[in-house]
Order: sequence, then structure tokens, then C-alpha cells
Amino acid sequence: MDLRGKVALITGGGIRVGRALVIALAKAGCDVFIHYGRSADAAAEVKAEAESLGVRAITYSANLADPVATDTIIPQAVETFGKIDILINSASIFPEEDLFAQTDVALWDKIFAINLRAPFQLSQEFAKQLPQNRNGKIININDAGIAKPDTNHFAYRITKRGLWDMTKIMALELAPRITVNGLALGQILEPPGDPDPQAFMENYARKFIPLKIPGNTKVVTDSALFLLEQDFLTGSTITLDGGQYI
Repeated sequence: MDLRGKVALITGGGIRVGRALVIALAKAGCDVFIHYGRSADAAAEVKAEAESLGVRAITYSANLADPVATDTIIPQAVETFGKIDILINSASIFPEEDLFAQTDVALWDKIFAINLRAPFQLSQEFAKQLPQNRNGKIININDAGIAKPDTNHFAYRITKRGLWDMTKIMALELAPRITVNGLALGQILEPPGDPDPQAFMENYARKFIPLKIPGNTKVVTDSALFLLEQDFLTGSTITLDGGQYI
């Protein structure tokens, strides 16, 4: 796929990995529809940066925990740009209190809604809006850590495992017009609010990553662009963790 002139919708596009994906796609010539939840100021900043690269950009806020709000995203993007060629499901929730004993039904429902139901809804609507004579691409951002079961982040892990399998099933369902792939991320960025990001990432790499190299968003954006440029790859999830979860 030649990305110039394509339209990409990125959920969670205002901050962190989502933001990096927006800018990478804009640099590649894509117009960008930037979904965000509450990060209005950050989304406005990334919109301005994308526009400075010569592409069209728009921000749109919707609560992915609400299925009605989620259902407005694709129609709004199509109304704005006339089409969507690329969907990147990047938004996710990662609650610290998500242990088995602590996870009540309300928290379970919220995590499942944002991490699994929203990508399903958006992918389904993306496929519906795509004309029969067009090809499309979906990328699901996942978590490399689910390769090894653990007791922490109980419901979160289950949703990400579901997203991994959903990527394969959708790839079969939506072929041949739409490819569906994933990126499973290891420690790509420091925790939000860390006072010394560089030191955190270097220490983490020394302790946990076999390659001893800190993660970074360029690893993610380069891999996303690789997936978008491939026409003979679908149903795959590429793990970007420096070997941590082998």
C-alpha cells in the first residue's frame, strides 16, 4: 500500500505510542483522524504537528467504554475525510488495581469494553465503510507480556489475549480486501510521570531485556509502517520486546 493520500484512524492518538503513530503516518503522507479520550490538549498538539507535515488532521473525543460513543467514531471519520483506509486500535486501559481478588464486575466491564469490545466495534464498522473496490489495513496494538501468564493485571491480560486471537480470526474473515495484523509491545516507554525516563529505560534494559537495548517508539512506528506496506501478510502479531518474553 502506498500511504500517500490514505486516511488513517488512530485511537488513543493524543499521547505516548498513539501519538508517535499519528506523526509517523503523517510523515508518510497519510491524513489522520486522531481519536482521544480525555487528552484534549495533547491531541490538539499532535494535530498541529501533523498539519505542519502537510497532511489533513482532525481530533475527535469519544469514550471507548461507551458502545454508543464508540459507534460514532467511524461515521465521523468518514464524514470528515470521505473514507478510511487504515485503522489502528491503539487505545487501551491498564489499571494498577487489576488483580483477581480486586477486580469487580464494573472494572471487568470497563477493561473489556475499552481493550476488546471497542477494537471489535471499530474494526467491524471499518470493514463496512470500505468500498468493495478498495483494500484496507487494520493494526491492533497488543502487549508482549501476555506471552507468559502471570497473576498481575488479571482482566487486562485476558482482554489482550482475546485481542491476539481476534486479530487472527478477523484476518480470515476480512481477507482478501483487508489485512489484519498486530504489534505486541514490551517496555517501549517509561511509566507515565517517571522523573527520569532515560535512566528508567536504561536500567530496565539492563535488568530484563536480553538485547540490553531500551525500547522506543521508533521501533513501533517502523514496524507499523512495515505492516502497512505489506500485501502478503495478515493474521500476524509481531512481538517488539527485545527478547524479554521469549
